[in-house]
Amino acid sequence: MKKNKRSIIYFIIPLIVPVVFLFIWQTIASSLNNIIILPNIINILDILLVPHASIIGMGSIVQNVFVSLLRVLIGYFVAVIIAIPLGIFMGYRDLFFRLFNNFVGLFRPIPPLAWVPLVLAWFGVASLYDIFPLDIGNAYSYLRNMRLSMIFIIFIGAFFPIVTSTINGVQNVKKILIDSARTLGASEKDIFIKILVPAAAPTIVNGMRIGLGVAWMCLVSAEMLPGSVSGVGYLITHAYIVARTDVVIAGMISIGIVGALLDMLFRIAEQRKFSWQRKS
Repeated sequence: MKKNKRSIIYFIIPLIVPVVFLFIWQTIASSLNNIIILPNIINILDILLVPHASIIGMGSIVQNVFVSLLRVLIGYFVAVIIAIPLGIFMGYRDLFFRLFNNFVGLFRPIPPLAWVPLVLAWFGVASLYDIFPLDIGNAYSYLRNMRLSMIFIIFIGAFFPIVTSTINGVQNVKKILIDSARTLGASEKDIFIKILVPAAAPTIVNGMRIGLGVAWMCLVSAEMLPGSVSGVGYLITHAYIVARTDVVIAGMISIGIVGALLDMLFRIAEQRKFSWQRKS
């Protein structure tokens, strides 16, 4: 009986704050009675519960989320491919750390939005289609929507959290593990593959998780750049112009839901693969 009661309480506690928030929201919206300032919850649900319906001539929520997700994943994976090897070498080799640390540290504090004027000068409205000119099926339209300027902004947002976490993860590997392996005759390759990378993996994955969150947050600013004709960020901007606050909020909620799902995937991976770290 006590176990069932604890389970019910455990389930109810996380719902308290959202329910209170929704109650306050609905109360204020009803008292204002102004859909432009604050639409009520029903207006938002009308949009979210029909995600495939076209909104203000800008396509559906699902279509725009899919385009935005593609942009984020492309910029994010480019950041992962560059940041993790660089971070591992900077953390493991003092020469690499001395070479790149000041350079990386110089650019790390710069907000992704500060890159916008420079990125526009570099890339203009060029897209992935200019690099991969494929006209097969829907490839043309998707590649045209993947503007290089947007991908770069997302890349910058993800790169620095990943490279910083990777450096810290490698540098915090216990020296006794590496020294013991060398004493037992392990080669540098074996130390690198079998000790260094697995020991640093939890910190690296945590950096990847943070980097993906930052990349997703950079999405709206990236989709406000010239040349964007789709995506959740563009939908929100256009909805603001035509005074559709309900669409703005629905777009914000969509960004939050997708971001939470992506973060949940990382948390599940951490729990399954790196539970040994908490036990240790």
